[in-house]
Amino acid sequence: MSMSDPLGDMLARIKNAQRAKKSDVVSPASRLRENVLEVLKREGYIAGYEKTNVRPGIDELHIQLKYYEGSAVITEIYRVSTPGRRVYSSVKDLPRVYNGLGISIISTPMGVMSDNEARKANVGGEVLCQVF
Repeated sequence: MSMSDPLGDMLARIKNAQRAKKSDVVSPASRLRENVLEVLKREGYIAGYEKTNVRPGIDELHIQLKYYEGSAVITEIYRVSTPGRRVYSSVKDLPRVYNGLGISIISTPMGVMSDNEARKANVGGEVLCQVF
Protein backbone atom coordinates (compact mmCIF):
# COMPACT_ATOMS: atom_id res chain seq x y z
CA MET A 1 0.00 0.00 0.00
CA SER A 2 1.39 3.38 -0.94
CA MET A 3 1.76 6.22 1.53
CA SER A 4 -0.16 9.43 0.80
CA ASP A 5 2.11 11.79 2.78
CA PRO A 6 5.69 10.48 3.15
CA LEU A 7 7.07 13.69 4.67
CA GLY A 8 4.24 13.83 7.23
CA ASP A 9 5.01 10.22 8.13
CA MET A 10 8.68 11.06 8.79
CA LEU A 11 7.75 14.07 10.92
CA ALA A 12 5.33 11.92 12.96
CA ARG A 13 8.06 9.31 13.48
CA ILE A 14 10.46 11.98 14.74
CA LYS A 15 7.82 13.44 17.09
CA ASN A 16 6.84 10.02 18.48
CA ALA A 17 10.46 8.91 18.96
CA GLN A 18 11.31 12.06 20.89
CA ARG A 19 8.29 11.63 23.14
CA ALA A 20 9.48 8.07 23.86
CA LYS A 21 13.04 9.40 24.55
CA LYS A 22 14.56 7.29 21.75
CA SER A 23 18.08 8.12 20.58
CA ASP A 24 17.37 7.42 16.92
CA VAL A 25 14.55 6.62 14.51
CA VAL A 26 14.35 4.88 11.12
CA SER A 27 12.37 6.16 8.14
CA PRO A 28 12.16 5.10 4.48
CA ALA A 29 14.42 7.22 2.27
CA SER A 30 13.50 9.75 -0.40
CA ARG A 31 15.21 12.84 -1.76
CA LEU A 32 12.67 15.23 -0.21
CA ARG A 33 13.07 13.60 3.21
CA GLU A 34 16.87 13.83 2.92
CA ASN A 35 16.67 17.51 1.99
CA VAL A 36 14.40 18.27 4.96
CA LEU A 37 16.74 16.35 7.29
CA GLU A 38 19.70 18.30 5.91
CA VAL A 39 17.94 21.57 6.84
CA LEU A 40 17.13 20.21 10.32
CA LYS A 41 20.78 19.19 10.78
CA ARG A 42 22.08 22.58 9.56
CA GLU A 43 19.75 24.42 11.94
CA GLY A 44 20.74 22.19 14.89
CA TYR A 45 17.45 20.36 15.51
CA ILE A 46 18.85 16.83 14.94
CA ALA A 47 22.30 15.39 15.62
CA GLY A 48 22.57 13.82 12.17
CA TYR A 49 21.31 11.19 9.77
CA GLU A 50 22.68 8.55 7.47
CA LYS A 51 21.28 6.68 4.49
CA THR A 52 21.69 2.91 4.51
CA ASN A 53 20.87 0.37 1.83
CA VAL A 54 18.57 -2.39 3.14
CA ARG A 55 18.36 -4.33 -0.12
CA PRO A 56 18.70 -3.37 -3.79
CA GLY A 57 16.41 -0.42 -4.49
CA ILE A 58 15.34 0.03 -0.84
CA ASP A 59 17.07 2.62 1.35
CA GLU A 60 16.42 3.78 4.91
CA LEU A 61 17.30 6.94 6.78
CA HIS A 62 18.66 6.50 10.31
CA ILE A 63 18.02 9.79 12.13
CA GLN A 64 19.94 10.59 15.35
CA LEU A 65 17.76 12.73 17.60
CA LYS A 66 19.13 15.54 19.73
CA TYR A 67 18.41 16.24 23.39
CA TYR A 68 19.52 19.10 25.64
CA GLU A 69 19.58 18.55 29.41
CA GLY A 70 17.22 15.59 29.10
CA SER A 71 14.54 17.33 27.02
CA ALA A 72 14.07 17.10 23.26
CA VAL A 73 15.45 19.94 21.15
CA ILE A 74 12.36 19.78 18.91
CA THR A 75 9.32 20.74 20.98
CA GLU A 76 6.94 21.18 18.03
CA ILE A 77 7.16 19.83 14.49
CA TYR A 78 4.18 19.73 12.16
CA ARG A 79 3.27 19.65 8.50
CA VAL A 80 1.88 22.86 6.98
CA SER A 81 1.40 21.96 3.31
CA THR A 82 -0.42 18.63 2.94
CA PRO A 83 -1.26 16.63 -0.20
CA GLY A 84 -4.85 17.88 0.02
CA ARG A 85 -3.98 21.53 0.74
CA ARG A 86 -0.79 23.03 -0.65
CA VAL A 87 0.42 26.22 1.01
CA TYR A 88 2.61 28.56 -1.04
CA SER A 89 4.20 31.79 0.15
CA SER A 90 6.05 34.64 -1.49
CA VAL A 91 9.26 35.89 0.05
CA LYS A 92 7.42 38.83 1.66
CA ASP A 93 4.84 36.54 3.31
CA LEU A 94 7.11 33.77 4.61
CA PRO A 95 5.85 32.74 8.05
CA ARG A 96 7.91 33.40 11.18
CA VAL A 97 7.69 30.68 13.82
CA TYR A 98 7.55 32.09 17.35
CA ASN A 99 8.93 35.42 16.11
CA GLY A 100 12.07 33.83 14.65
CA LEU A 101 12.86 31.31 17.41
CA GLY A 102 11.68 28.41 15.23
CA ILE A 103 11.99 27.76 11.51
CA SER A 104 9.76 27.05 8.55
CA ILE A 105 11.13 24.65 5.96
CA ILE A 106 10.41 25.88 2.43
CA SER A 107 10.65 24.01 -0.89
CA THR A 108 11.88 26.62 -3.38
CA PRO A 109 13.08 26.50 -6.99
CA MET A 110 16.60 26.75 -5.52
CA GLY A 111 16.07 23.69 -3.29
CA VAL A 112 14.75 22.96 0.20
CA MET A 113 15.82 25.60 2.73
CA SER A 114 14.82 27.29 5.98
CA ASP A 115 12.78 30.49 5.96
CA ASN A 116 15.85 32.58 6.88
CA GLU A 117 17.84 31.16 3.97
CA ALA A 118 14.88 31.77 1.64
CA ARG A 119 14.68 35.42 2.75
CA LYS A 120 18.42 35.86 2.09
CA ALA A 121 18.05 34.22 -1.35
CA ASN A 122 14.92 36.38 -1.98
CA VAL A 123 12.83 33.39 -3.06
CA GLY A 124 9.46 31.96 -1.96
CA GLY A 125 7.91 28.54 -2.38
CA GLU A 126 5.87 25.80 -0.74
CA VAL A 127 5.87 25.85 3.08
CA LEU A 128 6.52 22.18 3.95
CA CYS A 129 6.63 22.23 7.76
CA GLN A 130 7.37 24.30 10.84
CA VAL A 131 9.76 23.39 13.65
CA PHE A 132 10.26 24.86 17.11
